[in-house]
Amino acid sequence: MESDNTQSVFDVLAEAAALPETAATMLVDKYFVDKASASARIFRIYREVPLHYHEECDEHLYLLSGRGTFHLDGAEFEARPGLFLAFERLKVHGFPRVSEEPLVVLAIDVPRRRPDDIVFVDPLAGDAKSFMARNAEGG
Repeated sequence: MESDNTQSVFDVLAEAAALPETAATMLVDKYFVDKASASARIFRIYREVPLHYHEECDEHLYLLSGRGTFHLDGAEFEARPGLFLAFERLKVHGFPRVSEEPLVVLAIDVPRRRPDDIVFVDPLAGDAKSFMARNAEGG
């Protein structure tokens, strides 16, 4: 499932279609590039992602499929295919509603976002293990 960083060409839509239909966590992801300087991956959102932020990276998101609501720094936007979001570390964001599945996002993080780099605004809303499948699996 992890990138070995030797591949240069990726079939993003095929990889998105291969993500599981259901998950116990909020997200399941697949890395294409996984280097200290940057990471590139896709992730599927399965349920509400409460407000949170990342401490170690700037995040660039491109919505590939699905619809919902995206919250960024106090404002809400329609999340739909073609929407591109670029924001710096510490910016509060989340997906409070998923209205059409599959909600799949291409993410480029600079520098790499560690899978456990997530801080929920409400600590009772979740943690790294409930956020992403690879954290729940210990990977």
